[in-house]
Amino acid sequence: MVWVKSEGYSKKRVNWAGNILIDKNSSLDEKDEALRILDNWRAIHRYPMHIFKKRLKLVSEKIDNNAVSVQRLKRLPSILKKLQRVYSGEKSSMKLSRMQDIAGCRAVVSNVLLAKKLYKEGYIHSDLKHTKVSEKDYISYPKSDGYRSIHLVYKYKSNKEGKKDYNGLQIEIQIRSKLQHLWATAIETVDLFTRQAIKSNEGEKEWKDFFRLVSSAFAIMEKTPLVPNTPTDLKELYAQIKEKEKELQVIKIMKGWSSAVRVFRQVAKEKPNLKFFLLELDVLQEKLNLTGYPKEDEEHAISDYSRAEKINQNNHGYDVVLVGADKASDLEKAYPNYFVDTREFLKYLEKILNDK
Repeated sequence: MVWVKSEGYSKKRVNWAGNILIDKNSSLDEKDEALRILDNWRAIHRYPMHIFKKRLKLVSEKIDNNAVSVQRLKRLPSILKKLQRVYSGEKSSMKLSRMQDIAGCRAVVSNVLLAKKLYKEGYIHSDLKHTKVSEKDYISYPKSDGYRSIHLVYKYKSNKEGKKDYNGLQIEIQIRSKLQHLWATAIETVDLFTRQAIKSNEGEKEWKDFFRLVSSAFAIMEKTPLVPNTPTDLKELYAQIKEKEKELQVIKIMKGWSSAVRVFRQVAKEKPNLKFFLLELDVLQEKLNLTGYPKEDEEHAISDYSRAEKINQNNHGYDVVLVGADKASDLEKAYPNYFVDTREFLKYLEKILNDK
């Protein structure tokens, strides 16, 4: 395989490109040049990402025969959103050249004990030649939004001719247990179908609270620390989860979405010209209606979506979503076992709901 080489852009120029792409006043010529720079900057991360993924796969499968490892380059919309992110009313100081997760790889292992073993044996007590930039154990110290995983960031380093060009590029490594991964898959699903960004801690309070509570319930199952500011009493925790699930109709809605993705996949094969899908889900009747639109009918799709939303705005038993075919495809690429993972998440959720 031929790996992309750097076109010689300085970090200052890379940062310029990032600033141009989020500046509404930038000219078309500036944006075109900025996109070329960003495309090259992202592409040169492929080789070091490949090297880290190979090692992660090797060490994770030595520890767990069922380990699954994947790699991914951050999508352009996600990069721009991160650059645009606002903290405390002020623009983030995030610069494109300092973004640590342009490229990353992830290992999912069977349980939390194996996740910690992989972390210790594979990265804490290892002789990696690459430079460790950061190390965050979100299993021992869960994030306030419920996220639990282990993150490591390394700067690639090589003395080999032809590979020195990649020195200094940062790669993020994530280590998760299966249960933590099921939780993350569910978040991605809700974000896709509700057009929220719970993953980035932006979204409706009810959904965010639901996932924080479920994360603590999963933490109890794994005998690890709970999410901050969630009930420590199991009975109270489960009661709040049941209340939120009833309010949001999580199980019925997620089952409907899962069916929709199956249809997306089938229709995309049979009718590749369809690029948008209007999903109308009658939660109470458990009925699913799907309408496809070609790319040139985007305005028609948006119009039908708006009309369906207005008609059903006070009907909490009716869910209306407009989804791009590429979005559904991205979900399956990020989570290859999407259908299995969704079913497993709901299985654990039903255990919580049925607990007496």
